[in-house]
Amino acid sequence: MKLKLTLIAALLVGTQAFAQIKTPQPSQISYTIQELGLGKISVGYSRPSAKGRTIFGDVVPFDVIWRTGANASTKFYTSEEITVEGNKVPAGKYALYTIPGKLEWTIILHKDTTFWGDGGTDYKAENDLVRFKVKPVTIAPKVETFTIGFNNLTTTSATLDMAWENVLVSVKIATNIDEKVMTSIKNTLNPKPTAGNYYQSASYYYENDKDLGEALVWVNKAIEMRPEAYWMSHLKAKILAKIKDYEGSYAAANVSIEAARKDSNPDYVRMNEKLIAETKAAQVAASKPAVPAKAAKKK
Repeated sequence: MKLKLTLIAALLVGTQAFAQIKTPQPSQISYTIQELGLGKISVGYSRPSAKGRTIFGDVVPFDVIWRTGANASTKFYTSEEITVEGNKVPAGKYALYTIPGKLEWTIILHKDTTFWGDGGTDYKAENDLVRFKVKPVTIAPKVETFTIGFNNLTTTSATLDMAWENVLVSVKIATNIDEKVMTSIKNTLNPKPTAGNYYQSASYYYENDKDLGEALVWVNKAIEMRPEAYWMSHLKAKILAKIKDYEGSYAAANVSIEAARKDSNPDYVRMNEKLIAETKAAQVAASKPAVPAKAAKKK
């Protein structure tokens, strides 16, 4: 019995010796993901907080390479080729480094993603994919925790925004998807397109200022196949307004309103009413005679 108790005690002591206390990281890891064009971009980084400290020029020195966060290097991923401030970036994963300065920051996408922090003496500038400069701006209120996010989104562009303390740095990102989308439209509309295919194609043409006559043909075909689809009639109203067929736009918007009311969708009712009001204002403005420029005064 005594031997058994001794063995149990030894096992307990051994278990305690290997036990570890779990505590949260001071700088928590964060991931932000954004769809852009036909692909995705993402950033993974650790988020330090100011905690009453002066950040830039102190905690983060000026003119010294920074991991752009805490702990391991910040990771930037893109699923498709993009441009970053006009620089071509192939699909892949990169380390995002920065060199903060008082008047400008250097932004670096580095091919080696294995470093802890800035890599120290192992960092080789020849492994930079791109390196360029942007200007920081002063913001208020103060940002307590370092934050990276995607903003100013369009179908083909966004900004990568980095904010901490009273500093904001924005980097322009763009993707060229037009060729892919146009090929997809061509292939999808042959030989047996659905109403949704016609609607998507017309919507892309409308949003990107392409051939609105073709867009009108497609949205009409979509409506013929699905006359109850008030979102399609709404798109038709927008296309007609854009080509200045005001009366046709009113008619399409009213068709959309009626169908939306039947489906108890007040959002589309409001959207169409707003479109009608905007179109009437544009029609009135277009009907006013141009004011002749004043004759230049004689010297």
